[in-house]
Amino acid sequence: MAQFALAFKMAIKSILSNKLRSFLTMLGVIIGIWAVIAVVGLAQGSTKSITDRLQRLGTNLIQINITGRNSNRNVTYEELQQFAEQHQDDIEAIAPTVSSSVTLKYGTNTHDTTLVGTTADYSTVRDVNVSSGRFILPIDVDYRQKVALVGTYIVKDLFNGQNPIGKKIKINGQIFTVVGVLEERANSQEQSDDDQVIVPVTVAQRLTRNAIIRNFAIKITDGNRSEAVMNYLNDFLMKIYNDSTAFRVFNTAQLLDTLNSVTQTLTLMLAGIAAISLIVGGIGIMNIMLVSVTERTREIGIRKAIGAKRRNILIQFLIEASVVTGLGGVVGIILGFVTIRVMSKLNIATAIFSIPWAILAFTISLAIGIVFGLFPASKASRLNPIEALRYE
Repeated sequence: MAQFALAFKMAIKSILSNKLRSFLTMLGVIIGIWAVIAVVGLAQGSTKSITDRLQRLGTNLIQINITGRNSNRNVTYEELQQFAEQHQDDIEAIAPTVSSSVTLKYGTNTHDTTLVGTTADYSTVRDVNVSSGRFILPIDVDYRQKVALVGTYIVKDLFNGQNPIGKKIKINGQIFTVVGVLEERANSQEQSDDDQVIVPVTVAQRLTRNAIIRNFAIKITDGNRSEAVMNYLNDFLMKIYNDSTAFRVFNTAQLLDTLNSVTQTLTLMLAGIAAISLIVGGIGIMNIMLVSVTERTREIGIRKAIGAKRRNILIQFLIEASVVTGLGGVVGIILGFVTIRVMSKLNIATAIFSIPWAILAFTISLAIGIVFGLFPASKASRLNPIEALRYE
């Protein structure tokens, strides 16, 4: 233990005696660890944000996406309503959705947002409530009333926080009356749920010039009946399209599984790319350690002459390399933590500081010191003491 403590003290002394060179040596490790922490934090934050939003919808939500563009005809909302009436014990509500990007204008203020065209059942299916005013009514859909509900973020940005109920806004140049404000759902880092405008689906079809509804959300009464209802829907849609690739029926659990699989793969891929800079940093460590061995040849010769064994020299240089990379790892973790905090504070992105990944990154930085310091340490330990003492 005393030998390790002495080697550690000598390593710190060596680092302090060449501060700039030591900093440049550990720079590659610092950048590598920083990148790993920041990338993993961003990936985990994004995953958590999307997962939370899907979980809020519950396990009793089924989504239908129509993809068949060459079909002779498409399923209609009325047909799905008839289907729901046939299975009323299982199906609570169906809501069609038409979405598009639009520009809102109120006075001289403009705001780009997402438009959702739907029916009154959307409130039940998506568990969307209003904080003031009212939601879309069946009469709005039937008579194509140009009414709109806005999210709280739009209230802040477009109306400067004033009550928008009854005010006229323009959506892509057409005048709508605001009849409701959606209940705030997201936190400060997750604004998409609060940054949308909802209008009757029949109006949205005209506004977006898209008569075909390709997305339907279905809320079932019992999440345990999800597979059975999906089978009913698949049979029903097959009779219309006669092509299983023309539509897709999936539930929230399947969407979560797919999302987790994709994000895990993406996280590993990004972490792998960031790890390349760690390898480059390790090569830099080995290069500088070789220079250090050459510069300290006489010191090694003196130590061997007074009794130091080969393993003493080997351990000394391995510890020096590990201390350099370990310090680089600590600095990289601190920078990664600060980066994640800044991004979260400024609402740039949702990011999470992962302690397990920080521990793993620090362990990897120590391992890099051992792996890439092994060759210089071995070279130092093999030096002949007589030749080392003669070295000028």
